Amino acid sequence: MTDIPATAGSADLHRPFATTTAIQTDLDGPVLRIRLGATPEDNTFTVALLDDLLAVLHALHDRPDIRVLLLTGAGDDFNLGAERTEFQTALAHDPTGTALRRMNDKALRVCEALENTHAITIARLHGRVIGAGLALASYCDLRAGADDCRFRMPEVALGLPPAWGGAMGRLIAEAGVSHIRELMLTGENFDAAAAQRLGLLHKVAPRDGLDAAVDSWIRPLLRRAPEALVLTKRMLNGYARAARTAEVGLLDAHLLSAHLGLAQTGQSAPPPAPVPS
Repeated sequence: MTDIPATAGSADLHRPFATTTAIQTDLDGPVLRIRLGATPEDNTFTVALLDDLLAVLHALHDRPDIRVLLLTGAGDDFNLGAERTEFQTALAHDPTGTALRRMNDKALRVCEALENTHAITIARLHGRVIGAGLALASYCDLRAGADDCRFRMPEVALGLPPAWGGAMGRLIAEAGVSHIRELMLTGENFDAAAAQRLGLLHKVAPRDGLDAAVDSWIRPLLRRAPEALVLTKRMLNGYARAARTAEVGLLDAHLLSAHLGLAQTGQSAPPPAPVPS
């Protein structure tokens, strides 16, 4: 993990982030880059990844010098969604669902921390962006995607409720209820051009031009007055939350654990299958 230097005259900021094992971080002045996954093969949301993201996002509270947070994937894909084998393992060890609810509450805490951090957050998307991967990206302030991006919300097709990170409300606020209803109910794949039309992507670029597209945001952001950016971000988030007629994200962990618990006893759908490519 990078040992993050202090800004001039800010001795209290001279501290590293907590050591992580499931993400990679790189600090370039006021820009913190996070790659999801310790290796290119780690492309799902595990409990370890959620824990590491929480640790880094919590540490940002004491780092006002970090002004931009960039999220990307370590491998060929941004993220393929939640690691559902962990759901089954948690239920096998604790049939009451308490452990599973705690696990999924972490997803909500990560998304809320990403939404509320003072840093301007940018999602740099490439390859497949599936389920929880899209949910997390939706909480970023700005989203740029390579033209090879492929998106999907597969939960209903897998016999699951779309209950991860409280993201349904955020996705509806970003893209509109009509579009999200169709994509969640049908589980259809859609490409980068469609994501841009829906407002899920702000920019689309060739994969070899994606970094340049992201940098074209970062440079002017760093020239802006920090307090103006933070205030504007929080005003925008406040209005977006007001558009959510009911904030029911806290129910996600209960919905998912109850559904999987019933499935395990044979009273509902079978355990989820692997995500179709």
